[in-house]
Amino acid sequence: MKIQFVHHGPGYEADLAKPIDISIPVRSGGENPNCYYSKDIKFEPVRSGDFVGDTREGGVVNHKEIFITPHGNGTHTECFGHISSAADGTINQCLLTFHFMAQLITLTPRKMENGDRVITLADYEKLPYLGTEAVIVRTMPNGRDKLTRNYSGTNPPFFEPAITQLMRSRGVKHVLVDLPSVDKEVDGGALGAHRNFWGFPGELSKSSTITELVYVDDTIVDGLYLLNLQIASLELDVSMSKPVLFKLERV
Repeated sequence: MKIQFVHHGPGYEADLAKPIDISIPVRSGGENPNCYYSKDIKFEPVRSGDFVGDTREGGVVNHKEIFITPHGNGTHTECFGHISSAADGTINQCLLTFHFMAQLITLTPRKMENGDRVITLADYEKLPYLGTEAVIVRTMPNGRDKLTRNYSGTNPPFFEPAITQLMRSRGVKHVLVDLPSVDKEVDGGALGAHRNFWGFPGELSKSSTITELVYVDDTIVDGLYLLNLQIASLELDVSMSKPVLFKLERV
């Protein structure tokens, strides 16, 4: 199935039968990404009397509880409620449309004198901005160990906060990155990149989102894509998510 649409004048075509999933699958146990010292994911059968919700244990159906920490266990999308106590700061109330023109870019963190690895504004500004609502940042090196890496206590790479300020000024409403956070793991609560992107605590961009811990395979080339950002309807600041890309052709 193919669709055609217009974005800022030019027409594009996307084949919906050829999705490119950039989310990280999660499974029960420790073979998942982990950050901020989150507990391992658990899928456990519901048990009640003689009932067991696991066909492998003789149950007639699979009926399981899930124990997961969205910010720490895999691909997740968060809204301004991540850093705000506002009642409407839930992903279900903030993300109301789900298809966006997206630009995929690749950047390499620079190692600072203090050992930090930083995605710098200078490097981001060198790349052309294509006027999209969403920007996906793939960082190098891009090993497949990102699918199961334990980031806790490792001071992973992060954004120079001025990047998200520039993104916001350009009209970017959705940023996706393959890192645990756009901010430094331990920064004393500054959260500069988060605050800049949402305009906190001033005029908030309530419909903007940050998606972290995606994985963009090396076979996916930089450029324009149609993004479908899928979430669960949670009245929470965050949801495990499934961002899906579609290649575009000009028509």
